Amino acid sequence: MRLKKYFLFLFIIISTFASAQTLQSKLQTAFQKFSSDAQLKYATVSFTVLNSSSGALIYGSGENIGVATASTLKTITSATALALLGEDFTFKTEIGYSGYIENGILNGDLIIKGGGDPTLGSWRWESTTKNQVLNKILFVLQQKGIKEIKGKIVGDDSSWDSQSLPTGWIWQDIGNYYGAGTSALTWGENQFEVIFSPDKSVGSGVKIVNEQDAYPFLEIKNELTTGNYGSGDNVYAYSAPYTNLIYLRGTYGIDLKKNIGLSLPNPALAMAYELRQYLQKNNISSIDFTTSRITTTKSSNLLMMITSPPLKEIVYWFNQKSINLYGEQLLRTLGEKFGKSGSTEDGVKTLKKFWENKGIDPETLNIGDGSGLSPADRVTSLTMAKVLLDAKKQSWFPSYFKSLPVYNDMKMKSGTISDVLAYAGYSDVDGKTPICFSLIINNYSGSASAMRQKMYQLLNNLK
Repeated sequence: MRLKKYFLFLFIIISTFASAQTLQSKLQTAFQKFSSDAQLKYATVSFTVLNSSSGALIYGSGENIGVATASTLKTITSATALALLGEDFTFKTEIGYSGYIENGILNGDLIIKGGGDPTLGSWRWESTTKNQVLNKILFVLQQKGIKEIKGKIVGDDSSWDSQSLPTGWIWQDIGNYYGAGTSALTWGENQFEVIFSPDKSVGSGVKIVNEQDAYPFLEIKNELTTGNYGSGDNVYAYSAPYTNLIYLRGTYGIDLKKNIGLSLPNPALAMAYELRQYLQKNNISSIDFTTSRITTTKSSNLLMMITSPPLKEIVYWFNQKSINLYGEQLLRTLGEKFGKSGSTEDGVKTLKKFWENKGIDPETLNIGDGSGLSPADRVTSLTMAKVLLDAKKQSWFPSYFKSLPVYNDMKMKSGTISDVLAYAGYSDVDGKTPICFSLIINNYSGSASAMRQKMYQLLNNLK
C-alpha cells in the first residue's frame, strides 16, 4: 500500500515537472517568434510567468528590467490597499458647522471636511451619487431645523496638502478626466462633462452645447476645430490645480457624438458650489461658497458622517474601469494611515516598504504614482508577477480577482499609455497549471491595435 502511494506521489511530481517543461518549451518558442516581430525591433520587453501554486518561475525574458507599466501598476496599488487597509475599509466625510444654531438660523459656516473618499458624488453607486449625497446633507439640516445659513458653505480639503498631482504626470494629461488630480474632498470623481457640436465643415470651430451648465468659477477657452470624418476624439484640455482657466485644443470629429470629460481643477470648490445651489433650491440660503484653501475653517460641530462603499467595491471599479483617481487617492491614504502624511510620496514609501517586508527589492518598484499614468514609473515584470502570486494567498483574493477585467478571454489588467502596452493577471494552462503573469512592452513601433493582437497570440499559450 505504501509502495503504491509512493509511486503515485512520484508520478504526480514527474507529471508536474514534465508539464512545466512542456509549457516552458512552448513559451520559449512562442516568445522567440514574438520578440522577432518588426514592431519590437527597438522595444524593451519584460515578461514573467510564475506557477501561482508553487511560485516557481516557468518562463522569464527581461524579467528584471524596469519598464513603464501603464495601468498594470494598479494591480500592485490595489493589492497593497487591500492588504493594509482591509477589504471592508471605508472612507469618512464629515458634515459639520462652526458657530451656533438659534431660531432656525445657523450663525456660522457649514463645513464639508473631506477624508479622501474617491467615491463622493460618483455615479457608480446609487448611494454615492451627487443627488444622494446632497439630499443626505439637506435632510440633516432640516432635522436640525436650519432654514438659513448666515455664513458660507465651505469645502474643506485641508486634510491633505495642496500637491494634488504626482510630479511625474504630463501636461497633456492633467486637464482631461483621466488626469484628474487628488483631493481630500473629491466630487464626482473630480471631473465634469462637456457636450460638443462640431461645425458642418472640417477646420471650422466646435461649439460647446452645455456651457451654461458649467461651473461659474471656471472659464473655458475653446480652441477646438472640427476634424475629418472618422478622426474621432482628439480633444485635449489644459489646466492646472486650483486654476479657473481651461484651454481646449485639438480636433473633434465631424461625425463624432461623444461627451468629453474634463478634470475639475478645484473639486472642493465645486462641491461647495453644488451644495449651495441645492440648498437654495430647497429654501435654505447661505452667504457664499468657498474652500479651506481660501478661508480658514474654524472648529466644527459634527452633524453627520458620510461613509463610502467598502474598499473591495472601490477596488472593483478601480481595476475594471482603470480609474486613475482611485489609485492616487488610495496611495495618499496609505501614506496618511501608515506613513507620515497623506502625500503621494509617503504613499509610495509605504507601498515599497510593505513589499520589501515580503522579500521584494524596493529598487524594482521605482514608482511615482499609484495608477501608472506617469511615464516615469519603472517596475519589473517579475516584481509585478510576485505581487500577483502573493495576492492569491490572501483572504481578500476573491475580491481582488473579481476586480480584474477580462481581455482575450483572460482575467487580466491592461495598461496603455504612449508607446506602452501591458497585461498582468491569472490563468490556468489547459485547466491544469495555475499561473500568474506580467507582460510589459515599452517603445514598440507601429499600430497599438496590431501590437495588442500579437500580445494576445503570445498570451494564448497561457490558456
